[in-house]
Amino acid sequence: MEFVLLIFLPILAAFFVPLLFKKIKGIHTGWFVLLVPIALFIYYLGFVTTTLDGGTAVSELRWIPSLGISFVSYIDGLSLLFTLLITGIGALVVLYSIFYLDKNREKLNNFYVYLLIFMSAMLGVVQSENLISLYLFWELTSISSFLLIGYWNTRDRSRFGALKSMMITVFGGFMMLGGFILLGIMGDTYSIRELIAGSSALVGQDFFTLALVLILLGAFTKSAQFPFHIWLPDAMEAPTPVSAYLHSATMVKAGLYLVARFTPIFAVSEVWVWLVTGIGLLTLFWGSLFAVKQTDLKAILAFSTVSQLGLIMSLLGASAVAYHTDDALFKFAAFAAIFHLINHAVFKGSLFMVAGIIDHETGTRDIRKLGGLMSIMPVSFTVAFIGSMSMAGLPPFGGFLSKEMFLQSMLALQHFELFNFATWGIVLPVVAWVASVFTFIYSFYFVFKTFTGKQKEKPLPHTPHEAPFGMLISPVILASLVVAIFFIPNVVGKWLVKPAVVAIQPDLYTQPSDVAVHVLAWHGIRSEELWMTIALIIVGFIMYLTMHKWQKLYDIQPEYVSLNALYDAVMTFSEKGMNGLSRFYMTGLIRTYLLYMFAFIISITTATLFIKKAFVVDMNSFAPVSVYGMMIAIILVIAVGMVIFAKTRLSAIIALGAVGYSVALFFVIFKAPDLALTQLVIETVSVALFLLAFKHLPALSNHGETKRTKLVNAIIAAGVGITVALVALSAHSQKLIPSISQYYKDTVATEAGGGNIVNVILVDYRGFDTLFEIAVLSIAGMGVLAMIKLRLSRKENTDENK
Repeated sequence: MEFVLLIFLPILAAFFVPLLFKKIKGIHTGWFVLLVPIALFIYYLGFVTTTLDGGTAVSELRWIPSLGISFVSYIDGLSLLFTLLITGIGALVVLYSIFYLDKNREKLNNFYVYLLIFMSAMLGVVQSENLISLYLFWELTSISSFLLIGYWNTRDRSRFGALKSMMITVFGGFMMLGGFILLGIMGDTYSIRELIAGSSALVGQDFFTLALVLILLGAFTKSAQFPFHIWLPDAMEAPTPVSAYLHSATMVKAGLYLVARFTPIFAVSEVWVWLVTGIGLLTLFWGSLFAVKQTDLKAILAFSTVSQLGLIMSLLGASAVAYHTDDALFKFAAFAAIFHLINHAVFKGSLFMVAGIIDHETGTRDIRKLGGLMSIMPVSFTVAFIGSMSMAGLPPFGGFLSKEMFLQSMLALQHFELFNFATWGIVLPVVAWVASVFTFIYSFYFVFKTFTGKQKEKPLPHTPHEAPFGMLISPVILASLVVAIFFIPNVVGKWLVKPAVVAIQPDLYTQPSDVAVHVLAWHGIRSEELWMTIALIIVGFIMYLTMHKWQKLYDIQPEYVSLNALYDAVMTFSEKGMNGLSRFYMTGLIRTYLLYMFAFIISITTATLFIKKAFVVDMNSFAPVSVYGMMIAIILVIAVGMVIFAKTRLSAIIALGAVGYSVALFFVIFKAPDLALTQLVIETVSVALFLLAFKHLPALSNHGETKRTKLVNAIIAAGVGITVALVALSAHSQKLIPSISQYYKDTVATEAGGGNIVNVILVDYRGFDTLFEIAVLSIAGMGVLAMIKLRLSRKENTDENK
């Protein structure tokens, strides 16, 4: 079986969810959905042995081969890691949602359909080897996440958060598409593998840097990097299973995947190294700084996610330095990035689930109303403690190991001598350390302000109690992995991290065993990162204890001076501007819309003719004009004038029929009897249909037309006529390619088996064209008939009421 089809398995399963929801009442729909990610996770686990040796697997589904576009599933260490995160954590999230979402009160059919579509989209993103198919799946993640974030669509904040996330991520997606197209043009292929193999030929091309920036815009918007991070906190209005899945392990990781995948192409660029590293560190600092300000549990986790994504992004930027130096520390940065990506997915998923449990069992997520829950919810506290301490970077949890790697990589950057790092590199470890201090603070803030201390005097909306066993399974599994990773980091490194590193740095390694990284919890008393950790723990703990004194500093910043306020202002301005523009041109009159379209056609066509010097008139091949032709032309002009100046619809229809019959006479003169007969039949039928239709319309009126509007209409009408005449004359006068008429003459009898060339063209050569024309006319006819019958039925009802 072509395993590329497995990408579409969740979407296929989504078709059956509404049926299961409707027909099977006693069982939660999630139990059936759970089978999909479990089956996929087990299947993809089989590829671990392949990537362990540096191997890859490819499966292709041809789509548009003429344009080089196909659905190609490419499994290497990087795509397999993300695939296992998508399916593995996806299974835990579905299990959690079974106990979190009430099957009697929630529209589970909608929820699981959206979730399965998103799962397919993410699998497509990380496995696509073709740029265009990657873009299609990329945008599908934006659409499906929009539906998931706005799942509770009766809430204003849910709709606002969904729209905000889609506006920002779709904007980035469009920019990314531009970068993909430029890459395809420069490399003459849409295959990512071929682009990586030929990356040396791309460097130095005119659009190389532009493509780089456009692709990074797509990555930064999706992974909530500064200043595009503002959509992520508002997306927390989604149900907690959505937050645990999209905003910790999958969707926000898509931008990181994109940067990792394209590092072999763009790592040689100074712009890439500085942008990825710099924006990552800025995002880390900004997210950690503002996480401490929040009072909603999920808002704290949202800003903490922003900061952690920035940390991983900065490590990917540091890993690009390895393409410019043999220093092993920079090769090590790629390992640190992937290792922390796994850690973050695990501990952040458990923390989101705990936040959902607290909200579910107490009725609030406001940390100001919480406290003293440790004795009431001991299991939830344990999970929250493990996840928070890992996020803070403390032992014995996995986050400590990757945090040490991060500090070590930032310290190494200040010694890199290219791209002005020797001058400005000293800033990087300072920013990293300050951000780590705030990371320590918000981690303690999340867990201890919620679970320790005394319960507030004011009762909570719900009497707090421990969550049911089923809701605890998933977060407990994730918390157990947080601890396990600390004690077996090299097992994880060997089976998952090193194959991914080889995919990120294929020019530096030939197989995973070449990645000489051995993770240790202790690097000696003299290691700089150890003392940085000790210092940040001391400073962070003091600042945590004194939070009540300095947390008020956040109130100095007015709400209207923020990126969110800027976004709101832009959206408000755009909405008012677009509404004003719409009211200007949306008049409700068809003739006005036709006026705009014809004016556009005139300007574009005539400008193209004269700018490109395409207007040429060659009269040598013109046929002589006979007396009969002149007479018919005069009749034709008179008939057209009668149509324009007719006072009633009946006279206008008769005059229009005269125009059509005059054209038929031209066909007779030019010895085309078939066309003449066809024209006569069509004109007769048309006149009859016009009479039938216009019989039911009110009397002809000018509908408020003034002399000015009539003059504009006349100018546009004349312009269209002149433009068509110019195009016809130019096309007749300069034939850039041989006429197809000779081909018809040569093959009408031998190939098509016909004697009448016109009939053969219509039936054989243009058979589908003719068929679709008939279909369009039939549909239009049925539409007209339906409107007439509807009008008659309304008239009859009105008469009866009278």
